[in-house]
Amino acid sequence: MLVYPSSIDLSSRTLRYLTGQLRARQRSIGTRWRRLPAGRQALLALAHLRCGDTYAQLAAGFRISIATVYRYIRETLDVLADSAPSLAKAMTSARTKAFVILDGTLLPIDRIAADRPYYSGKHKRHGMNVQVLADPLGRLLWASAALPGSTHDLTAARTHGIIDALAQAEVKYWADNAYQRAGHPLRVPFRGRRLKQWKRRHNTTHAKIRCVGEQAMAVLKGWRLLRKLRCSTNRITDIVKAILVLHHATT
Repeated sequence: MLVYPSSIDLSSRTLRYLTGQLRARQRSIGTRWRRLPAGRQALLALAHLRCGDTYAQLAAGFRISIATVYRYIRETLDVLADSAPSLAKAMTSARTKAFVILDGTLLPIDRIAADRPYYSGKHKRHGMNVQVLADPLGRLLWASAALPGSTHDLTAARTHGIIDALAQAEVKYWADNAYQRAGHPLRVPFRGRRLKQWKRRHNTTHAKIRCVGEQAMAVLKGWRLLRKLRCSTNRITDIVKAILVLHHATT
């Protein structure tokens, strides 16, 4: 196998933060020796999350076994997922905003046609549904756990308690027509073809506001592992949480 040097489009601050988290973990469990020090383990995990490098590629590049790569990445995901912000903490931040933007995204996964629960009729592909909250500037505030792709966005938002949390916090939020029946204080576009002029103006303004939330989606999809997940669906929630923690820690 040929090996060549590569790069990761992340700042050194991200690497330092993750290295610190892993060193704290190793101290807590009393680790004395490892094939890779904490800094190299952090670099390995970032290459997997950001670039989507496979276990085989990482094993060759870091000169360790595939089993060791698996253990290191799983440990890193567990460390980061444990410190992920809760929905309650996200609501604390949301209360300081004029409004938030709620939207759902589908994370593509590698599944066969028989896996119907993971098939999204809207996107015509298999995936996992993740709900995202963004502030008025499009900055990522929070991301939910992953549900099968066949789950409707409104059902997913209710399952995670997002609708009730926003209503209780009295935070205005903008969303698309998928959340039509979520209730107050939701702002959605008007439906129909022959709308009055003021309703069309409202829909235009609404679309401009809501499209800002696509920046938060882009933050997630910037981590190339999320563009085509080939791992167990049980691990996808931890991956999303880990990426959320890394994003907040370095912005």
